Amino acid sequence: MDTDTPTSAAPRRDIQGLRALAVLAVIGAHAAGWPAGGVLGVDVFFVISGFLITGMLLREARGSGSIRLAGFYARRARRLLPAALVVLIAVAIAGWFLFNRTRGEQTLWDAAWAAALTSNWNFAAQGTDYFADTGAVSPLQHFWSLSVEEQFYLVWPVLLLLLLGIVGRRRIRLVAGAVAFAVVAASFAWALVQTDTQATVAYFSTLTRAWELGVGALVAVLAPLLRRLPRGLGGALQWTGLAAIVASLVLIDPAAGGFPAPWAAAPVAATALVLAGGVGGDARHGHLVPLSNPVAVFLGDTSYSLYLWHFPVVVFAEVLLPASALRLWIVLGASLVLGVASYLIVEQPLRYAPFLGGMPRVAAPAASAPEPISAPAAPSPVLAATTRPAGWTPGTRYYPGQTRPSAPPAVQAPVVAATAPAPAETIIAAEPARMSAWRDRFGAQVFLATAGLVIVALAGALWVTASGHGPRVTMPEAAPAASAPAVAGDPGADLRAELAAAVTADAWPTLTPSLDEVMAASSGANPAHACFEPGATPDPAGCSWGSGDAPLHIWLVGDSTAMAYAPAFRRIADDSAGGIRVTAMGMYGCRFTDVLVENDDPRVMASCQERKAAVRAMILADRPDLVVMSNAFTLGHTVAGQDLSADALIAAQRREAATYDMGDRMLFLAPPPQGVSLAACFTPTSSPRACDSAVDGTWRTMEAISESSASSDGGHALSSLPFTCADDVCPPFAGTIPTKYDQTHLTVAYAEHIAPALQQALDAMGLLE
Repeated sequence: MDTDTPTSAAPRRDIQGLRALAVLAVIGAHAAGWPAGGVLGVDVFFVISGFLITGMLLREARGSGSIRLAGFYARRARRLLPAALVVLIAVAIAGWFLFNRTRGEQTLWDAAWAAALTSNWNFAAQGTDYFADTGAVSPLQHFWSLSVEEQFYLVWPVLLLLLLGIVGRRRIRLVAGAVAFAVVAASFAWALVQTDTQATVAYFSTLTRAWELGVGALVAVLAPLLRRLPRGLGGALQWTGLAAIVASLVLIDPAAGGFPAPWAAAPVAATALVLAGGVGGDARHGHLVPLSNPVAVFLGDTSYSLYLWHFPVVVFAEVLLPASALRLWIVLGASLVLGVASYLIVEQPLRYAPFLGGMPRVAAPAASAPEPISAPAAPSPVLAATTRPAGWTPGTRYYPGQTRPSAPPAVQAPVVAATAPAPAETIIAAEPARMSAWRDRFGAQVFLATAGLVIVALAGALWVTASGHGPRVTMPEAAPAASAPAVAGDPGADLRAELAAAVTADAWPTLTPSLDEVMAASSGANPAHACFEPGATPDPAGCSWGSGDAPLHIWLVGDSTAMAYAPAFRRIADDSAGGIRVTAMGMYGCRFTDVLVENDDPRVMASCQERKAAVRAMILADRPDLVVMSNAFTLGHTVAGQDLSADALIAAQRREAATYDMGDRMLFLAPPPQGVSLAACFTPTSSPRACDSAVDGTWRTMEAISESSASSDGGHALSSLPFTCADDVCPPFAGTIPTKYDQTHLTVAYAEHIAPALQQALDAMGLLE
């Protein structure tokens, strides 16, 4: 099935149709959001890969008694690497010029991880990084599934070769089946566990996906038995499997949970039915028209290149094209053109390139040799019966009714007792013949496909530009600083004027620090970062600013939003002339509530309760003058999976605060509203308007409940809107300072910038007396 000669037997048409269905489902999910379970097409690919590779290896082991690893890996490299490397290089270059610096650099790293066949582990780590700006999707994220398959290709043949050396060729199929079954059982069990505890890691992990490839391997092991199935029963299995795959794509939503285990079992089992039912049938599978028709087979042939190109097209379209009804069709058209062109220009020709070892050796004309030595006559060979006319030459095409010359009289030739080795000139002459055959096979195809790609690209670019749907490629000019005249003695009014000016800005001012710098620094630039890390509780002395003899001591506690406010409170302490001391401590990802809220980071889950207890004990021992608590205003759920409403979260926060016994000296400081992903919205060609965000409904609900609860309990609540938004619009900068470095957290420079306005608000509430 995975040979490297263009004259090899055609693969099963139903498998090519399965590939077409899988890739179309994935493209639909990524480009249009439909079908809901479209990404399950990747699971279909996994089963197919396990089936084909295992079948190939078992046939080689049974036939030759060995497995040539070098040959196997060379075929895999010729099959997969050329097209993948072209995509990686193209995307890395495009990302460098079209993305902001931080995202462009990350795209380079993503390409390096993909080239090293470890893309899935890279994205698993990014997904569990609390401060990763997950709103900006990597254009190479889809390479995770290719890395899983390639890791399987690296391990499985070696394991089968070791087993072959132990049990021999006669028992290799039975032992391989037992090992594959063990892999399926262990991997699926681990997938069930990790899906429940670390869903992001489970989605990308090879360990939780190996069972899907193992199911395909089991079908390949059972092939001799499956060939005995009645053809009618095999066809029924295939139709049942196809219906189940379609139902899975439409009905299963991986985002709803339970994925990859247990819900991936549905498309995996369905794909196994299609493969198993077709083992004993005709390779054309004419009865399975949805999968075996010419269009499906062609799309299946090109599915690898289509998969490689579609996701970069989707991601770059978000950056380059304005939102419109036609953007989807532009994305689909560009994906199809690039995918087919890549298949015809790169994937096929380089897979069979002689200089990569892909073409079979072509026999060269025999060179003149010494006269053979005579030997006693040997018995004449028995000729096989044939319906072709006399004079037909074996290896040539015969057309019925065609006249052939009569056979010449037989001439008895001497029998060669010993054949001399082929002269070196013969071997050398074969190389040009191989290159010539390769050029004849692919030369015209590459030329026509390249010309077609250029024509379609130019025509498409002209059309989308003329229709007003072209890319946003104009470079905005730098604007003057979006600021307003200072209002003497009123820092709050000054700040509100800066925010209002930023909301109306059409161009980026020169920001200090730049957005690239703050996004690259992330949370690491925060002076309180070490005081909010998971693990052992830090020393409060290292998390405090201001004089130890200050008459007013403030504690700032909470999750990462509290940490983001820490530079503002540090400046308040530093500017107080020894009058205020501030201690900031908490843990990012750990909400200060009396209920443990689920977080993807296992370090947070292991340390959160202990950190809250330690902070509580220190506050009770220190008896500060004011405690300020800030937590995220987003919904969540408990470790048991119970959803927590806005009311439940605010109530849990207030119950935790009540354990500090602060009475009316407790302040609940709202976090900034959730913004858009700066990594996605900020590009060299974007306007600041693209990064403006509205105040979300969840934030409004939680803020209203917090203020209402504070007024009824005698505590205090302070909104963050006066410090971050104007007229319910939150801009990405104020004056010449970026407000956030991601969707949620204030930059260090901006937190310090709002310190006077924050101190003014605290004074007005009588909390600094």
